[in-house]
Amino acid sequence: MKPLNPSSYKAGFGLKPESVSGNATGDLSKKHSADELDSNPRYSVHEFHSNILPDDRKVSVYLPPQYLEQSERHFPVFYLQDGQNLFDGRTSYITDKTWNANTTADLLTAAGEIEPVILVGVANTGLRRMAEYTPMRDYKMGGGEGQSYGRLLIEELKPWIDRSYRTLPNAEHTGLGGSSLGGLISLYLGFEHPEAFGRIAVMSPSLWWDHRSIFNVIDERETRPKLRIWLDIGTGEGARHVRDAESLKRLLLKRGWQIGVDLAYAEAEGAVHDEWAWAERFGDVLRFLFPA
Repeated sequence: MKPLNPSSYKAGFGLKPESVSGNATGDLSKKHSADELDSNPRYSVHEFHSNILPDDRKVSVYLPPQYLEQSERHFPVFYLQDGQNLFDGRTSYITDKTWNANTTADLLTAAGEIEPVILVGVANTGLRRMAEYTPMRDYKMGGGEGQSYGRLLIEELKPWIDRSYRTLPNAEHTGLGGSSLGGLISLYLGFEHPEAFGRIAVMSPSLWWDHRSIFNVIDERETRPKLRIWLDIGTGEGARHVRDAESLKRLLLKRGWQIGVDLAYAEAEGAVHDEWAWAERFGDVLRFLFPA
């Protein structure tokens, strides 16, 4: 796998949204209009019912071009939280403000910079997002249903995806990622279930949750799981959050991860806590976790 040099990282290193559209970031949504997305045979949206958690949710699947071109080939899978914000500006938390994950993945695949990967967006359920994306219960804010959410992913969703699509089902070919609380739960589930997920994207993680108890989860684990981890933060997100991300980086280094080998760490200069900031970094996430 090609190492990334985090010391040279700046926000948007490599693929920037404006480099896709040729104009300002705000024009990026025009690259794939709603009609184009709806008519794309590689994109589908499914209603998913869980017997573990109460709310149904939408699951969006975006296939690489090679999936239709190479009928015998199987592909890695990247599961991503907050799936309504990944592809479709009509469903995103802020209208037309998405990660542009499909555009980025297609361009990097065509350029030979990443291996073709199936993107699976798992939509949050609105009011229950905080509960499902938090591994421990906070005595003030509640939450703490992350273990059940992990069971949903591992026992219900992943088996359905593996049955329905030509996947490479082993952990070494399966990624999990998200931002904010989605980054927190991805980090937690990576450490709790390395037999299911081997590549983890931890973007702008909410490490503050429950008095930073996620640090104890990582520090007290007896064995180091085999995980390839992307960790980032925007310097515009606040000094406390930058310090937390730096502390997590140091803890991972202490536990044996190596920068550029199985850990990438990036501080995106001036980047804030929103979808466009994560869109700018998503190309580098793919380059590190799923290199060609």
